[in-house]
Amino acid sequence: MGKTTGFLEYSRAENPYRSAEERLRDFEELHAPQSVSVRREQASRCMNCGVPFCQSDYGCPLNNLIPEWNELLYRGFEKEALERLLETAPFPEFTGRVCPALCEKACNLANEGVTNRDNELYLIETGFEKGWIQARIPAKRSGRRVAVVGSGPSGLAAADILNRMGHEVSVIERADLPGGLLMYGIPNMKLPKRVILRRVELMEKEGVRFVLNTETDAEALRDFDAVLLCGGARRPRALNVGHIDAGGVCYAVEYLTEATRALLKGRASTLDARGKHVVVVGGGDTGNDCVGTALRQGCAGVTQLEMMPAPPPERAAGNPWPEWPRTLKTDYGQLEALAVQGRDPRIYETTVKEICTDAQNRITALTTVRLERGAQGRLVPAAGSENTLPCELLLIAAGFVGCEENTLNEFSLAADQRGRLLPADGSHYLGGKLFSAGDMRTGQSLVVRALADGRKAAQEIDAWMKGKSRI
Repeated sequence: MGKTTGFLEYSRAENPYRSAEERLRDFEELHAPQSVSVRREQASRCMNCGVPFCQSDYGCPLNNLIPEWNELLYRGFEKEALERLLETAPFPEFTGRVCPALCEKACNLANEGVTNRDNELYLIETGFEKGWIQARIPAKRSGRRVAVVGSGPSGLAAADILNRMGHEVSVIERADLPGGLLMYGIPNMKLPKRVILRRVELMEKEGVRFVLNTETDAEALRDFDAVLLCGGARRPRALNVGHIDAGGVCYAVEYLTEATRALLKGRASTLDARGKHVVVVGGGDTGNDCVGTALRQGCAGVTQLEMMPAPPPERAAGNPWPEWPRTLKTDYGQLEALAVQGRDPRIYETTVKEICTDAQNRITALTTVRLERGAQGRLVPAAGSENTLPCELLLIAAGFVGCEENTLNEFSLAADQRGRLLPADGSHYLGGKLFSAGDMRTGQSLVVRALADGRKAAQEIDAWMKGKSRI
């Protein structure tokens, strides 16, 4: 596959970031595309591996046929490469922007892995540009009706494949726009909302029905042959401190959702960070997105608190290739903070001890405390390590703890200890005509894993409706 000596002739070259100064002026895409010749050179670095870990369970949850479409891209057969990609990847325009590219870290080139994500994005955007992406309308309908509750990545992926199987699919979404966290949890600079709406428009042409601004219940779904719950793990993890209800304290997704709504409507955000000292609790991707958004809104400064120690710069002995490297990563938000503030916004092994408020119960500052390992290995406050940070906007990005209570109550379901609707047999089947998929089933995870789980759920539903054993 590829050029035999490609990985020796060409160095890894990712799509470059626009300069921090430029991209902080807007919410447009972070990266600049490269030329066709660069893309083909990068595809030629794919090595003809005897065992391509990139498409294994260590690499791609969708099991994309990566060496095959890299070979076709290198040879100049772009349409054929896209066709091969679309055999397994439902929405490359999403994963080509937001996937952490597990496949690249599992590549036999290790730290110099092939730029699969950029190659994938080039193929799908070229396909849209050249008109290769057209509505695929099923030739025959099965007469069966399926409701997909939730239009995040798992819901969209399941709806896509169920529709292609010929079933009549209705996607029910409580928000005003489809996409779930793709729309309102990931900022526009990482995933432009026009990209989501373009895909939804295509799915509508193919026959998928989207029902927006709608909270559903068991009674409203009685006429469907099967119901797939894809509501996500939306219950946020709280901070165990006082004054959590103070003005200026909110959860990260609430903040990011309002920022996107304001951007789409051309108005100021009601949770604007302009002129405020912002503290973000949580060191993950969502916390980083909050940092980048606050900087674009013109905050006075931003700090990011992380309870755990900083990861090592290199793989530890217990974290060998081809596992995902648990190493220090400096993402776009932190890079932008470095450019603006002259310092990394992250403070490790630190958490909030107290929220300080004024007479109107609005946050004014935080007392933080450093954490250390106690006698039993638990994180405990270090004596005398308290510090005060100015803060007028506190964003809690500490992760999620499971699906929402109202969903469990409405459908008389019980989640496991981690808040998941994950059947004991590992299937997607919950009983009756109910199924689950995505973060609601697996717990908080990656977009690409949610896509893969939605596709598997669709196959299981199809087999179940045909009277076969569950897959």
